[in-house]
Amino acid sequence: MASQGDIVERVWPLVEMHRGRRQAPVRFRPATWRPWLEPHRAANVLDLGVLDATSTSGERLISRDDLAAARQALGNDPEGLRDLFVAVMIWGAGMTNGRAPRYTSAALGDARLPHVLAGTRNAVRNGELSRAYTEFTLRGVRRSFFTKWFAAVDDRDAKCERALILDDRVFRSLNALGWSSKEAAHTRRWSARYAAYVGAMHEWAGSLGVTAAWLEWLMFDLNGHVEAQ
Repeated sequence: MASQGDIVERVWPLVEMHRGRRQAPVRFRPATWRPWLEPHRAANVLDLGVLDATSTSGERLISRDDLAAARQALGNDPEGLRDLFVAVMIWGAGMTNGRAPRYTSAALGDARLPHVLAGTRNAVRNGELSRAYTEFTLRGVRRSFFTKWFAAVDDRDAKCERALILDDRVFRSLNALGWSSKEAAHTRRWSARYAAYVGAMHEWAGSLGVTAAWLEWLMFDLNGHVEAQ
């Protein structure tokens, strides 16, 4: 596995190339989500974000900043956490994941939902990312989406190793850079590998002069194409 110094050396040209870029808002179509959310009385979440001025079909734009604002506005009660979870699923799916509305509906119908959302939110805020990973079990929601939930609910000080998203695109870039979560964590357990990933990203980001969240987005955006042009 590549060392921390090797990774920083390989990523530095990519960071310099893309340093001025920022993650764009995600477009979604409320009409696609409404039939799946209304039976759970969660369609109010579709008002988050802003209307897409270029759309003629009522599409909206939702950003990471909108999720942070929703976290503050919706509060910590079960209904507020549920609505934030729906917002995260919408943001994570955008216009490309056609199965996400169905999977979100399945999670909303899972009796474990209030307990899982509250428990994992508390674990994340206590810095227990491995525990949060282990405890997140809901129908239809896998790592690419529940780590988005972790990132959305983590409101700790920026100096902390805040939760990050780990999906297939991020993994593709990390693998292309020669980094192995299994080797970094010294175990095959995914909960430990997720915590090792978060720690490594924060270390690299500190050396590169960027935030870990921005570096995570860059890895997502590159999607395995890590050759500096």
